[in-house]
Amino acid sequence: MTSGSGAPAVVAEELSKHFGQTVAVDRVSLAIGTGELFGLIGSDGSGKTSLFRMLTTLILPTSGKATVLGRDVVKELWSLRQRVGYMAGRFSLYPDLSIEENLRFFASVFGTTIEKEFAQIEPIYVQIAPFKDRRASALSGGMKQKLALCCALVHRPEILFLDEPTTGVDAVSRREFWDLLAALKASGLTIVVSTPYMDEAVRCDRVALMQHGRILAIDTPDAVTRSFDRPMFTVRAADRHRLLHLVRQYPGTNSVYPFGEVLHYTDRRTDGPAAPLGQALAAFLGSQGLAGVEVQQAEPTIEDVFIARMGAPEAPPGTGGSHAA
Repeated sequence: MTSGSGAPAVVAEELSKHFGQTVAVDRVSLAIGTGELFGLIGSDGSGKTSLFRMLTTLILPTSGKATVLGRDVVKELWSLRQRVGYMAGRFSLYPDLSIEENLRFFASVFGTTIEKEFAQIEPIYVQIAPFKDRRASALSGGMKQKLALCCALVHRPEILFLDEPTTGVDAVSRREFWDLLAALKASGLTIVVSTPYMDEAVRCDRVALMQHGRILAIDTPDAVTRSFDRPMFTVRAADRHRLLHLVRQYPGTNSVYPFGEVLHYTDRRTDGPAAPLGQALAAFLGSQGLAGVEVQQAEPTIEDVFIARMGAPEAPPGTGGSHAA
């Protein structure tokens, strides 16, 4: 199932990429709708960049096939490249050129000019225009990010691939960048973005959770969160190290891991009301002499779903696993 209208903008079928004995992307199948803001969520090394580079014609698949905007990424790469915008995970513009020089160069590569395409980049460019003569190497992380986005958009692509665009930038710049993406989506542009930040998933129409080269789940952020299949509790105590040790020893523990200032805990038992499960854990911790224990039921996050699914990458048929679209 895809979001958006019309034919899918991206279709991958059993797409794989091997580097020697290393499987970077493992039989990924997905479909991304036209006009959709689609997020690929996963940690470093999960295969996101290799998948992006195949979809943008930069590397060849080992097996499987994919189309972007109806064109085969292997057989029709030259016609496809003119229609795709790509922002690499690492800042890849020319550090010795100024903002304006970088932008003019990338416009010329696609046979256009800043002036001709100014309406396309104006909402972003106006934020960096006061520094247009500054070398790219002297820009802050947020300004580099906006310049790279301008360069990816200057030829009016029909689809935009952004590989971890907010990695290494401050929280304010991250928020501003996602506001820009929302505006671009509203204009009808199809956007595919990868990120290791789970909190950014909620800004997407749909997300795919990726780990070890495989898709663990594909759905809307709300639906992914609702798929969490057991009660979640936050647990805290003054002695956090001993708290973690004791919860790991507790016979009812299904999972426990640090999450900010608290621990996130799930119980092995899933039947019956949730409250007694938390009360039983609190009683156990109290019996071990741990002071100031607080156990409260909490709503799971996408990060909790991701952690749970990492231990079970094979999803049942029809649940959005690595072979589902």
